[in-house]
Amino acid sequence: MIAGEIYLANFPFGGSLGMKLRPVLLLTGPVGTVPEVVTAYISSAIPPTLLPSDLELDPSTQEHRSTNLKVRSVLRLHKLAALHDRLLVRRLGQISPTTQQAVNSKLKVLLGL
Repeated sequence: MIAGEIYLANFPFGGSLGMKLRPVLLLTGPVGTVPEVVTAYISSAIPPTLLPSDLELDPSTQEHRSTNLKVRSVLRLHKLAALHDRLLVRRLGQISPTTQQAVNSKLKVLLGL
């Protein structure tokens, strides 16, 4: 497990109890003695207007083919969760170096770094 990989994971619902199997982008590898990874939510429900913290991933393009996502999706970098590594169900793919640079830039702006 390394940053830049996409997994199916049990991701917590925002504002309520429960989890749902979702694709997520790993923002870190395992951290700590109880291994957790920081993840960002990926959704196929693309909003009409993307937020500055969103990044579109279209698996029909060469740039995003390695994600192995089934449909055009949006990476929502403002929806983060630290997940125990046992919540990661299956590896799907990974983002390209160019997409990783875009993720890093968006995170710096979002987090004020």
